[in-house]
Amino acid sequence: MEEKQRAAEERGEEERKGWARKAWESIRAVRERSPLVQCITNFVSMDLMANTLLAGGASPAMVHCLQEIPDFTPHADSLCINIGTLSPDWVLSMKASASLAAEKGRPWVLDPVAVSASDFRMTVCLDLVQLRPTVIRGNASEIMALSSASLGPNKGVDSSHGTMDAVEAARSLAQRSGAIVAVSGAVDVITDGQRVVGVRNGVAMMQRITATGCAVTALIAAFVAANPSNPFEATACSLSIFGVAGELGMDMAKGPASLRMHMIDSLHGLDEPTLLSRVNITSLSG
Repeated sequence: MEEKQRAAEERGEEERKGWARKAWESIRAVRERSPLVQCITNFVSMDLMANTLLAGGASPAMVHCLQEIPDFTPHADSLCINIGTLSPDWVLSMKASASLAAEKGRPWVLDPVAVSASDFRMTVCLDLVQLRPTVIRGNASEIMALSSASLGPNKGVDSSHGTMDAVEAARSLAQRSGAIVAVSGAVDVITDGQRVVGVRNGVAMMQRITATGCAVTALIAAFVAANPSNPFEATACSLSIFGVAGELGMDMAKGPASLRMHMIDSLHGLDEPTLLSRVNITSLSG
């Protein structure tokens, strides 16, 4: 029994090391390419999203005006759509940008913020899913609600479910939508409908900073732009890297405000030895 356990631990460590190498290669690719990420997002998250993208090596563009979409979206390397503060005008921009991104073969990422808070929000999200996002990232309650499209209102952007509760819902949503589905939480879960991996990076204090979920969605868009052929790996690596930045930032922080600053600094300064030692991604069974 001890030998089997030791062998399993060794396999797990080898898998972790393999993912850590992929994570380093991923952020190197983002830094080298500096992909242009168009973000149609809410006013609360714009600042942190833009600074996260810059710290990660990407180029942010907060472009949401419908009249600009035909000229701008075709030149973006990826698109991030966040429905945090919906309005009818922005919905038109979201749908136009997502359609253009798909037409031009550009990856795009959907963040279904508080998707079950209103019928309008749910309808918009379901329409956007029909436009084939490359990745869908939300908390457990959001992914479960979007997957079933039948759950009642939740607590806004807060998650009242654990990520492990949402694994089957995420798998189902991935299979039906064709998207990679990522569920953020104490353990981030990423699935393509078949494979499932868990990311065990980050600190609880990150939940006390508004828009950290929005920010990591934007980072996913940058990583998928730099590795469009493997959005599953790009998504897992970006979530882990963002979590590592939070861990490093927490070592210097006194609370949420200083963590925000140190997290951005840490993301900017990440090096190979740090990632190889800290990235924690492994397969999940079941």
